Amino acid sequence: MLNDERSHGLWEKTAPPAPATQKLRGDISVDVAVIGAGFTGLSAALHLAETGTTVAVLDAVEIGYGGSGRNVGLVNAGMWVMPNDLPEVLGQVHGERLLELLGNAPQSVFNLVDKHKIACELERNGTLHCAVGKSGVKQLEQRAAQWQARGAAVRLLGAEETAQKVGSKAYAASLLDNRAGTIQPLAYVRGLATAAIGAGVAVYTGTPVTSTTRSGDRWIVNTPNGTVSAEWVVVATNAYTTSPWPELRAEILHLPYFNFATTPLPEEVRNTVLPERQGGWDTKDILSSFRMDQRGRLVFGSVGALRGTGMAVHKAWAARSIRKLFPQIKDVTFEAGWYGQIGMTNDNLPRFHTLAPKIISFSGYNGRGIAPGTVFGRVLAEHIVGKLSDADLPLPVTKPKEEGLRTLREGYYEVGAQLAHFVGNRV
Repeated sequence: MLNDERSHGLWEKTAPPAPATQKLRGDISVDVAVIGAGFTGLSAALHLAETGTTVAVLDAVEIGYGGSGRNVGLVNAGMWVMPNDLPEVLGQVHGERLLELLGNAPQSVFNLVDKHKIACELERNGTLHCAVGKSGVKQLEQRAAQWQARGAAVRLLGAEETAQKVGSKAYAASLLDNRAGTIQPLAYVRGLATAAIGAGVAVYTGTPVTSTTRSGDRWIVNTPNGTVSAEWVVVATNAYTTSPWPELRAEILHLPYFNFATTPLPEEVRNTVLPERQGGWDTKDILSSFRMDQRGRLVFGSVGALRGTGMAVHKAWAARSIRKLFPQIKDVTFEAGWYGQIGMTNDNLPRFHTLAPKIISFSGYNGRGIAPGTVFGRVLAEHIVGKLSDADLPLPVTKPKEEGLRTLREGYYEVGAQLAHFVGNRV
């Protein structure tokens, strides 16, 4: 997108075309204006339209331009926070409510894919969280026990079974989450847009929001070439938020994350690397993630930005790491490399905000945007049409709170990841 192959990489090369859209020109009136054409915004728009609500979606660039079109494509259940810790952080009511919602979130994604026949390379065989060392095993043992106590379809695998499913002997154990899976994320978000348009939603791209003003009991959403009058406004821009809601960006730390995709692997090798097509990641602080696409490309990623010296450093590290993890891959040749920004919060949990009367937002997915973004979009729709009151929401209503030393800390993440991978190249 925008003539930058590092923005969406393999996903842009292999996704079905986006539905035709245009810039907003002139003045329109709808029930709900949605800002951001990603997982959350398009899910909210689609679910609203299915109730007969009129909706306009505005995106400053393109469908899936932000994190929704750039990520690894792991459809995970839950968040990074341990299940038993959620009630302690959010309180018993919201903690258990959020656990139930996010535990079932991958199935909500699968249901939408099935219902709307979205071609997005869906694999439903689960994900593998892979343990590095004794501390990694202990972490997965705790996570497995806590999810199993809640009846979740997760299973702790030993080293031998992990090696069979990953195709590598690098890991001491793994947690197989049968609720989860993988998708081609840009294809999925474009499919959501197609379904939303089919349900009557108007989607405008290349249409940044410059400001909002109050007019009676409605909001006027201003753009360079037109306006949208709406009773409700949904702000679904997460890590790619700009004005007129800088407070959302201020509470989020940007964590850069990159992916490299190999050329399609030979069939004999393809049958040994993630043979059941689970996606995986490890327990390291600077983690690695890996998955296969339907053409047999290995998609391998980690923390870091592909700009400046980072491009060469991270590319060399990725090639070296793949050869070490999967020695059966003799020739590591990359077809694409891309990166984006993950929106991180200080407790690794998302936020629900009322920014003004009837202007609402979810943000802060902490690298888990696909399933949570999809179900939070549905929650926003249900809230707007009156099915869910503030008291029924899965998160408490809070005000954005600026993160201290944000710019410094974001620079530390980028430079620190590059340094770690540079040192790794020397080992």
